[in-house]
Amino acid sequence: MHEITITPTLTLTPAMVVSVARNGSRVRLSPETVAQIADCRQGLESVLDDGLPHYGINTGFGSLANKSIAAEDLENLQRNLIRSHAAGIGDPLEEEVVRGMMFVLACSLSRAKSGVRTEVVEQILSLLNANITPIVPELGSVGASGDLAPLAHIAQVMIGEGQASIDGTGMTGSQALAHAKVHPLTLHAKEGLALINGTHLMTARFALIEQDLTQLVDAALLANAMSIDAARASHGYLDKRIYQARNQPGAAEIASTMRALLSGSTIVESHAENDPRVQDPYSFRCAPLVLGAVLESFRSCQTALTNELGAVTDNPLIFETNTGTPDIVSAGCFHGMPVAIPLDTLAIGIAHLAGIAERRMYHILSVFDPESHLSAFMSPKPGVMSGFMIVQYAAASVCNELIGLANPSSVANLSTCAGMEDYNSFGPRSAAKAARALQLARSVIAAELLCSAEGIECHRPHRSGDRVESAIEIIRSIVPPLTEDRSPSPDIMAIEQLIRDNRFAFSL
Repeated sequence: MHEITITPTLTLTPAMVVSVARNGSRVRLSPETVAQIADCRQGLESVLDDGLPHYGINTGFGSLANKSIAAEDLENLQRNLIRSHAAGIGDPLEEEVVRGMMFVLACSLSRAKSGVRTEVVEQILSLLNANITPIVPELGSVGASGDLAPLAHIAQVMIGEGQASIDGTGMTGSQALAHAKVHPLTLHAKEGLALINGTHLMTARFALIEQDLTQLVDAALLANAMSIDAARASHGYLDKRIYQARNQPGAAEIASTMRALLSGSTIVESHAENDPRVQDPYSFRCAPLVLGAVLESFRSCQTALTNELGAVTDNPLIFETNTGTPDIVSAGCFHGMPVAIPLDTLAIGIAHLAGIAERRMYHILSVFDPESHLSAFMSPKPGVMSGFMIVQYAAASVCNELIGLANPSSVANLSTCAGMEDYNSFGPRSAAKAARALQLARSVIAAELLCSAEGIECHRPHRSGDRVESAIEIIRSIVPPLTEDRSPSPDIMAIEQLIRDNRFAFSL
C-alpha cells in the first residue's frame, strides 16, 4: 500500500488527499517533522507560567476569551472544548471526506505553528492508518473560527469519546480505539483548540471535488465534440483565427481541443457542400467561449486550493524569536473565505458546464433542424417509441437544481459567538453545494454522451474523429445501441461510472 511521509518541505497536493481519503494510503511523520513539532511545543510550554493571558492556552474561547483559566484546569479546558463544540447535526459526512479532513489537519499541525505535541499528530495518523473513521455530522460549521463542530467530532474519537466506524461498522470512539489498540489521547494546553481551528473540512472536500472535476471536464469536452458531429454541425467556428482575434486563451484552448478530438471526421465532410445552414445554435457555436471561461475559472480556483493545502489555519500561532521566548500571535488564519469564494465559483462554472450540454442535447433530440438527419428523440420508430425523449426532461430538471446551487453561500452573513465572530464564510456549505453540483453535472454529461453517441451512429458509414470514436467504443462496451424503448436510467448511470473511472481522459 502506498505511504505518504509528512516532511517539513512536503507540498501537499489534491492527489495526496485523494490517495489517503479514498485509497487508504498510510501516513507517517519524518524524524525532521517530529523534531520541528517538538521544538514548537517547547516554545509554547515556556510561556505557560509567565503569568500573562494567552488566548486559548490559559483563557476561555470566543467571547469568553477574557476568562482566565487556572493551571490545574487547563486539561479540563481543552477536553470541555471538544465536548461542547461537537454540536454537529444532520447526516454523517462520507468517510472519504472525514479521512481527507484528518489528513489535511495532520499536515497543517505538522507545520509547527500550532504548538501541539507530536503525540497529537501521531494520534490522527494512528486513526487513519487503522481505518478508524469518526462519524461526523455534515452540518454545524460556519467556516470561520475553523470548521469547529466537524473537527470536534473527530477530536472526540481521538480522546476516546464520540462515535466512529471501522470498515463500515459503527461503534463508540472508545471501542474503536480499543479495537485498534490505540490509547485515548489526553489533551494538554492549546491542543483542543488546535484540533478544531482550521479550514480542514472545506479544504479536504475541495481537494476531492478538484479530482472529480478534472475527470468531468474531459468527459464534457468529449461529449461536446460528439454532439457536434451527431448534429452534423459545422467545424468552422473552431477556426484558430477566430480565437486569436477574440484574445481569450481559454476559448482558444477549448477550440484547439475540439479540433483535435474531431480530427479525421468524415461526418463533417459529408455535409461540406449544399448545406443550407449558415450558423449553428449558441450551444455549439459559442461553446469554446463558454467552456473557455469555465476552464479559466476552474484553474483560478485550483490555485486557491493549492495555496490552502499548504497553509496553517490555526489561531493563535506560535513563532520563534531570537530571545528564546516565542511570539504568540492571535489573528484570523482560520477564516474560510479564501476557500469559500472559489468553492462558490466552482458551482457557477459547473452549472454552465452542464447547462450548455443540456441545450445541445435538446437540439439533437428535438430535431427541429432537419439537416441533422436524425430521428426525433433518437426513436427507432417515432410515435410508437419515445426513444430518449425523457432523457432531456431529466437533464432539464437537474439543471434547474444547478441554478439554485450556483447561488453563493459566502455572501450571506450570520453572526456567531455573541458578536465576537461577526463575519463568517460558510465555506462548508459552499463545498457541499459544489460537491452536489458536480454530482448532478456528471449525470447531465453522461446523458449527453448517451444521446450523441447514438446520433453519430445514425450517420454510418461516416465516422467522427478518432478520439470521439474511441469514446463511443467505451460507451458501447456497457451500453448497447437503442433498438427499442427501454429505461435509459441504467444507461446514464453506467456512463456516469465510466466518468468516475476516468475512462474518458485524453491527452492532446
